[in-house]
Amino acid sequence: MNDLAPYAAQSAHSRGRRHPEPPAAPRSEFQRDRDRIIHSTAFRRLEYKTQVFVNHEGDLFRTRLTHSLEVAQIGRTLARILNLDEDLIETVALAHDLGHTPFGHVGQDALNECMKEHGGFEHNLQSLRVVDALEQKYAEFEGLNLTFEAREGILKHCSKKNAEKLGDVGQRFLEGKQPSLEAQITNLADEIAYNNHDVDDGLRSGLITLEQLSEIAIFRRHLDEVRQRYPDLTDRRLIHETVRRMINSLVVDLVSQTRANIAAHKPQSLDDVRACPPLAAFSPEMRGESLTLKRFLFQNLYRHYKVVRMSEKARRLIRDLFDTFISEPRLLPPDFQERAAENLQRAVCDYIAGMTDRYAILEHRRIFDIEELA
Repeated sequence: MNDLAPYAAQSAHSRGRRHPEPPAAPRSEFQRDRDRIIHSTAFRRLEYKTQVFVNHEGDLFRTRLTHSLEVAQIGRTLARILNLDEDLIETVALAHDLGHTPFGHVGQDALNECMKEHGGFEHNLQSLRVVDALEQKYAEFEGLNLTFEAREGILKHCSKKNAEKLGDVGQRFLEGKQPSLEAQITNLADEIAYNNHDVDDGLRSGLITLEQLSEIAIFRRHLDEVRQRYPDLTDRRLIHETVRRMINSLVVDLVSQTRANIAAHKPQSLDDVRACPPLAAFSPEMRGESLTLKRFLFQNLYRHYKVVRMSEKARRLIRDLFDTFISEPRLLPPDFQERAAENLQRAVCDYIAGMTDRYAILEHRRIFDIEELA
């Protein structure tokens, strides 16, 4: 694209791939990255991985796949407004949750506990591991061999201890530098998507109510606006109109504050962006409102007793699977048995992290239910 800002990531000037490949013309390098994500096995599995509600709890709730698509949509909108690379933002958005376990964050916490003596587990690092090593598609290399810029965007946060093991993609965490603006924008698009769409799913489930949410300023302001304009609107349409206005106000605020930050710091190149403080940001007022909404969801949705009950079942299920595979690696599929010969704990962790919700439930049943056929 010729109309990108001078500080945008430029596909033609990418730092390249770990394994050099000839150009993919007429596609750009970032388009090629996006296509590889979409055709990956890990991406397809996101359809059956929990966002908040476990897959079998309802067909209308969001999954990791629909969430990733929504992040990509918001991210592309922001990229076009800010003259950033849309394909890179879409790539990072579609890939950012590839390393998520079954059963959402409780699955991550359970695996991290299982792996605490063996390097731990963090879904962000696992997403990078998926694209760097675990996808098995190409004859000449492991993983998807994405560009440096895509890999950098996927790795949103990282401890210095882990960064030291990651080579070039971990260097910015050691040097205190920022990623590309595309990566920064995708991170905030993710936040916009999950906060607002968890509101939608929470209301649909009945675990939170309009009355509760009316105490939250950002929701109440947009709800009042919708009710004033459409006094006879039914609940589902009322909720949708409110949520979409919330998303729009966050996007508008993010664009405005980011433009102001760019104007203040005057970056002229991607290297300048890396040397600046974070440029993509909400205004202090919007950040405060967004954090209030996030705290509300944590207390009233993610910690609702019905969600906690399912979470505890999931935690025990993952612990059962992990302990059993560690004690008897021959229960693993053959390809994971080969990996287990090199690093048993990490091989078991990779196997469980790659499961969908329903596959994890089925695998648990196969192993522990005496009447279940293998």
